[in-house]
Amino acid sequence: MDLAIRDIAHHKGKFIATVIGVGLLFAVVLSMNGTYRGFIFEGLSAIQVTSPDLWVVERYRGGPFNEQSTIPEFFHYSIEALDGVEKASPFIFYGVERIIHGNRKRFTIIGYDVFGGLGGPQNITAGRQIEQAHYEMVAHEKLGFRPGDKIPLGLHSYTVVGLFKNGTASDGEPLVYLSLPDAQEILYLRDNEEVRNQRERLQQTLTGPGLLTPAQAKKYISLLATNTHTVNAQLVKLTPGADPAAVARQIENSLYFSVYSNDQQINLMMQGRLAKPRKQLLLFRIILIIVSVIIISLVIYTFTIEKIRSIAVMKLIGAPNLVIIRLVLEQALLLTTCSYIFGLVVIHNTYQYFPRLLQLTSFDDTVTFLIALAGAIIASSLGIWQALKTQPALALGGH
Repeated sequence: MDLAIRDIAHHKGKFIATVIGVGLLFAVVLSMNGTYRGFIFEGLSAIQVTSPDLWVVERYRGGPFNEQSTIPEFFHYSIEALDGVEKASPFIFYGVERIIHGNRKRFTIIGYDVFGGLGGPQNITAGRQIEQAHYEMVAHEKLGFRPGDKIPLGLHSYTVVGLFKNGTASDGEPLVYLSLPDAQEILYLRDNEEVRNQRERLQQTLTGPGLLTPAQAKKYISLLATNTHTVNAQLVKLTPGADPAAVARQIENSLYFSVYSNDQQINLMMQGRLAKPRKQLLLFRIILIIVSVIIISLVIYTFTIEKIRSIAVMKLIGAPNLVIIRLVLEQALLLTTCSYIFGLVVIHNTYQYFPRLLQLTSFDDTVTFLIALAGAIIASSLGIWQALKTQPALALGGH
């Protein structure tokens, strides 16, 4: 007769309640594992989806993701003229928040050269790529848009022509792709009322005492209008066999920009914008694992102590120590395994409802289970030690 199974069947309600409680704790631990992995994945997602050979940004800047960078758009012609460069494309990247169809939505706009340029959307899941110079967009599925929807942004509305699934900004917000001129217009151009106010301010400044006449000032105002031909980075594709380090040195020395490989751009993010949040999440992750191990250990030890009188009775009637060891150890392993399986099932069936990505991996699941199992074995060892030193006289009311 298996005493562990018999005892669990006798206290079925208590065992099930404990499994649910501890299982939910394991679900929280697994969710924190997924949050940590998902945070890193989303933080690097835009870099990995874009993935040029080189990133050219403003000198001494870590942009365009880790730090703001602004450079003139036309420099892609100068970069393409260098040895080892097959193609260079302007790239713009910035976050916005808009009320769309009555709902407030946050997303990040990427502007790129839609006619053969680098940095466009990958893995279209519905619709098509952008094919026109203006007023088309490709959006992330998370935004809830559908092909054909009209989305008001800035001074115009843009038609959703395609959807994609992979790619978010470092803050986890979904991406939206536009043609470069459209993205620049949304970022830099103001509405008509603001344009009129700006012209009036310029008119007053230029016609101050001892300056220009109103007629002269009017001619210069158009020259002082906002310049939209600015980008955050230039994406570079190298010719086959070209040395990335040599090309980077050429760009830095001749054009006075900072140049990073894709791996360097990832390292900048990991050591910069993502560094402190990543360490914070890792700390929470470690604390939760420690707390879960302590709780499961206390539960197992308490279960053993509650059976001390029963164990004394077993010893009184001559039960060998091996039977007692098996009773405690089997219950500890069963409780831990059942609780973990319950937590695993819960989190793997609910992770898609979390507001940010949970990236669950079999490696994290396995490591968490092994740590919990180690805690259970340690706790059962303490319980076994307590059980083995129990005197049979306790069954008769002794001490």
